[in-house]
Amino acid sequence: MDIREIQNLIKFVAKSGATEVKLEMDDFKITIKTTTDSGTPETTATYIQHAPMAQPVAAPVAAPQQPVAAAAPVAPAADDTSKFITIKSPMIGTLYRKPAPDKATFVEVGSTISKGDVVCVIEAMKLFNEIESEVSGKIVKVLVDDASPVEFDQPLFLVDPS
Repeated sequence: MDIREIQNLIKFVAKSGATEVKLEMDDFKITIKTTTDSGTPETTATYIQHAPMAQPVAAPVAAPQQPVAAAAPVAPAADDTSKFITIKSPMIGTLYRKPAPDKATFVEVGSTISKGDVVCVIEAMKLFNEIESEVSGKIVKVLVDDASPVEFDQPLFLVDPS
């Protein structure tokens, strides 16, 4: 793997929103970690090259896939939003706010939802998984855009349960 391929891989990982990617081949290992603690994205790559082998075989290490489940509400730590409940992503995939491109969105800011209402769909490995609310209340903020990649446990919506 040459330097251009490594740079392209780093750029791809940074744009995808993944926090960590590991790629292991017979003659080298690459670990790419992306963090946004200070508000600006920062990418770190580690490249370890071993003695060259006859035929390298790719063996990427993927994060374990979580079972399909409804989003788990957790109270955020922010001081002015402490009364709101966060609906988080139960899996990695692509979030869609509409059931189909020509249909209306599941929920908008101001929508009243009940426990069990579908708030979005997440596509993972060509399967569309309906994400249901585990709380009743009013949507106060949508935290992700339509057709954007999401990670496991990423906040999706803020709900006012009162």
